[in-house]
Amino acid sequence: MRASPILWAMCAFVAVVPESLWAQGGAEGSGGLFDINAGLSAWTLMVFFGLLLILGRYAWGPILQAVDAREKGIQSALDEAARRNEDAAKLLAEHREQLADARRQANELIAQGREAGEGVRKDIEVKARAEGQAIVDRARAEIQRERDAALDALRRESVDLALAAASRLIQENLDQKKDRELVERYLSGLPDHGGAQA
Repeated sequence: MRASPILWAMCAFVAVVPESLWAQGGAEGSGGLFDINAGLSAWTLMVFFGLLLILGRYAWGPILQAVDAREKGIQSALDEAARRNEDAAKLLAEHREQLADARRQANELIAQGREAGEGVRKDIEVKARAEGQAIVDRARAEIQRERDAALDALRRESVDLALAAASRLIQENLDQKKDRELVERYLSGLPDHGGAQA
């Protein structure tokens, strides 16, 4: 579209310029350093404008499109990099929040673990005291049973000793069953001095 005015200008230039300018003028050796050859100048201008027209139509458009596409690609890459940078900053902030939350939860779990450990320790102490007290109570009951059994055995032995002593004193053969009942009644009627002390 930009080439159309240039094309019209070239056509107008060719139509306006007289034919004498297109011809090689003068003799061969007559041109000096500063002589202007109008025909050569016209052809040079025509080639120049033709080249401009061709370049404008076939080269500059694709080159400008490629430059625009590259500029757009670079801009989109910069925009993408900025977006990713913002996303990374957001992710970093979220990660820091999650890390702080995880630390807080870990501290809470540690505190709960300490509380649970303290509770378990107290429960163990209470159970150990209860078991210790039960062992002491069982031991006392066992001691009482053993004491009672020992007193019963002592009473039986004392009955046997008393009977043996009495039979020797009397030197006669007494009825063992009646004598034993008599002595046991007598001993059971005696006050229990050992039980009062315990």
